[in-house]
Amino acid sequence: MSKYAEELKATAQAMVAKGKGILAMDESNGTCNKRFEKLGIPTTEEYRQAYRQLILTTPDLSNYISGPILYDETIRQSTKEGVPFLRVITDAGMIPGIKVDTGAKDLAGHPNEKVTEGLDGLRERIAEYYQMGARFAKWRAVITIGDRIPSRACIEANAHGLARYAALCQEGGLVPIVEPEVLIDGNHTLERCFEVTDETLHTVFNHLYTQGVAFDQIVLKPSMVIPGKDCPTQVSVEAVAEATINCLLKNVPVTVAGIAFLSGGQSIEQSSDHLNAMNALFGSQCPWPVTFSYARAIQQPALDYWSGDSSRVAEASRGDKVAESYI
Repeated sequence: MSKYAEELKATAQAMVAKGKGILAMDESNGTCNKRFEKLGIPTTEEYRQAYRQLILTTPDLSNYISGPILYDETIRQSTKEGVPFLRVITDAGMIPGIKVDTGAKDLAGHPNEKVTEGLDGLRERIAEYYQMGARFAKWRAVITIGDRIPSRACIEANAHGLARYAALCQEGGLVPIVEPEVLIDGNHTLERCFEVTDETLHTVFNHLYTQGVAFDQIVLKPSMVIPGKDCPTQVSVEAVAEATINCLLKNVPVTVAGIAFLSGGQSIEQSSDHLNAMNALFGSQCPWPVTFSYARAIQQPALDYWSGDSSRVAEASRGDKVAESYI
């Protein structure tokens, strides 16, 4: 048992507190720059800092967000007034988190499949982040559905990586967000997505158990069971909610602290509707809280409205002008 066990339990519960979700703002500099390029925003640290300050200083953010997931650059940054972002987060009553994987790389011998890397030196990085003030971490694995994939090798490799990461996090005092994402890309059906998600979750929890990970000290960040973007047969909001909850009930131990869904390329409306339906229709069946850990599904309207213009910061943070621009 980790010497941090009680602290980890309390943190995990706070991360999925009723009415709150986790804000994923941990995109790498490269990914952030790509989003900036589409809007004509300069791809510099100065503008990345300004954008992240806009998000973290949003009025009343802690009423809805338990904590943000940060990138390595972000956790070391401060506001333009010189206040460290970590202090902004904790002063607002939120919990700081950190992305610790180093990205999905090609899986040797398995074309079109990825394995997430970052285990080398992870114990030392966890110790540094804990000392800085982070209290949870994130590691994302990606599973692609396609012609004769995912392979068993891909699922096993990613599950093993997630489990070793989670064990190291708990040893070092960080609650691990375990994120096995089955990608929405492709023309697969709802049934095929269920099959792959079922196998993935089953394998992940087997590996977590083997590595001695305490389930009540983790938060699961799964993708939803949904047809691929290019599938000719799309389904109702209720069908996605039912398939997703059934898959979770089949595979996720009741002791897991909570479920925080990723949006996974869904539209803002889709991701909100699906999560709402899960809670409205099936919430009473779930032994764990079911909430969100969204990125673009929360931030994109504000980013579009701000577009690097300092005169729009207050309105982008407040949200009313942003909402008007999307109506």
